[in-house]
Parts: sequence; C-alpha cells; structure tokens
Amino acid sequence: MSRVKTVLIIVLATTFGVAAAVLAQRDFSKVEIKTEKLADGVYMLTGSGGNIGVSAGPDGVLLIDDQFAELSEKIKAAVASVSDKPIRFVFNTHWHGDHVGGNEALANAGATIVAHDNVRKRMSVEQYIASMDRKVPPSPEKALPVVTYDDSVTFHLNGDDIVCFHVPNAHTDGDAIVQFRKANVVHMGDCLFTIGYPRIDASSGGSINGMIAACDRMLGIVGPNTKIIPGHGDLTDKAGMQEYRDMLAKIRDRVAKAIKAKKTLEQVQASKPTADLDEKWGKGFIKPEQIVEVVYQDLSRGTGKK
Repeated sequence: MSRVKTVLIIVLATTFGVAAAVLAQRDFSKVEIKTEKLADGVYMLTGSGGNIGVSAGPDGVLLIDDQFAELSEKIKAAVASVSDKPIRFVFNTHWHGDHVGGNEALANAGATIVAHDNVRKRMSVEQYIASMDRKVPPSPEKALPVVTYDDSVTFHLNGDDIVCFHVPNAHTDGDAIVQFRKANVVHMGDCLFTIGYPRIDASSGGSINGMIAACDRMLGIVGPNTKIIPGHGDLTDKAGMQEYRDMLAKIRDRVAKAIKAKKTLEQVQASKPTADLDEKWGKGFIKPEQIVEVVYQDLSRGTGKK
C-alpha cells in the first residue's frame, strides 16, 4: 500500500468517525465546545468534528449536526448556556460519524432527528468506504433520522424560516445546505471547508463537480454580509466561498486536462497541479497528492465529467 493511501486511510478514519480503534485513542475529555454568536438566537459551536449550527429562541432549539457521541453532554451544556429551552430538533447535513455521532443521545433526550432520505438509508445499513477498505456498521435505531425529505424541508422556528435543501452528490449523496433566511446565516455542511482541501467521499456518491455546483448555487443566493458556517474550519463569507470554489474548479480542470492527455495518476501527482494553491489549501488534513488522487479517480470514473 502506498504511503499516500495509508495517510488517507488514517485521515478518513478520523474524519468519518468509522474507526473505533482510532476514536478510542482520542481524548474527548480535553475537547472544549466553543460558542460564537452569529445573529440574534443563532450560534456556531466548534469542538471536535463538524461545526454545529444552533437556532435558539422561544420555540426551542434546533441543532445543525452534533459531532461525536462522546461530546453530547458538553454540547448540551453549551446549548444550555445560551438557551433554557429543550433541544427539539437535530438536523444532519450528511451521514458521517463526526456529524451524526450525537444523534442517539439527543434523541434519547427528546430531540427529533431530521435528514435527507439518503442519510437514513446509509445510516440504516452497513456501509463500505472503498478508500479505506473498511465496513461501517449500521447506526443504532435511536440514532436514525425519523423525519426525512427528498428535496427540501423548512423549519419555521424562533421567528426565522430555516430552509434545508439537498445538493446532489457533493461531499456525499445526502448533503444538505441550511439557510437561516432572517438571520442571514448559511451552514454549508461538508460542501465547504476552510481548513484546507476538502474531503470528497466517492464511496458515498460524492463528486468534485457536485462540490463545485453546491458552491455555485449558494454564491447565487448569499450576499456580501452573509455569515457562512463551513463543515470544518473558521466562519467565512461569500468572498471566502468564492475563493474555495475557484480552487476546486482549478484542480478539476487541471486534472481533467491531464486525464485527456492520458496521464497516469502517478504522472499527474508528480506534475504537482496544485502547487500554486498548496500554500493556502495544502496544510490541512487532506494533502495535495490526496486531493489530486480523489479528483483523478472521480473524473476517470466519469462521475465528475464536465
């Protein structure tokens, strides 16, 4: 097995929350849940795993994602610091364990879990992550979404219309973006990373073109003052998302050109098509050779064709 693939497996194991041995070694006792106010009644929580969005007000609390199971009590405590109302709903942006790990505990505490149809489907049965050659067991029954949707669902909550809509085959095949219309806040889930190159889970239907399309859709909706929560990384804005989208398009186009020239993956990686992008984007979990490999394989399968 190549060094690149070995590194990728370790990264995916941590990110997707599917390797019990990896997670068992993580000391969640040291994780601090930080709260950032974005608008009246709207917050972003960060800790370990995907960023959490919060709507808190007289109608109760809605959470967008819930990180790992081991952090559930800390997350509930962070929510209690901004609201004395119960957590009524949890909305999952996709199925990965670092975004849905708290589902069971929060459902047991009375929350209703909501997600796209494909999220419930994937959580209900064993999954296989090809890049890791690893099986992912089904989630516990209580962790499964009990309300699902095909295209979109809207929460009319706390004086806002919180619109959650499916963006097909981006990070996975069950991704959702959440728009707080009154608060002018958007949660992009893992369609957007601000910590470096993104992860694209091709085994779950993800594709480079879907990632770009998700950004294009939102760039036509958000304004210069919209606060944008990424799946991982710091809060950003429209300009930040535009830069991220353009980076993805450059990598796609460069790799597509190399494939058309019948270059092998190794040849494309050796040519360093991301060299001018690596200073900003190449220092996160996903390294330059890894994003090139994912995009190359995606385009070679035909799922990412322009």
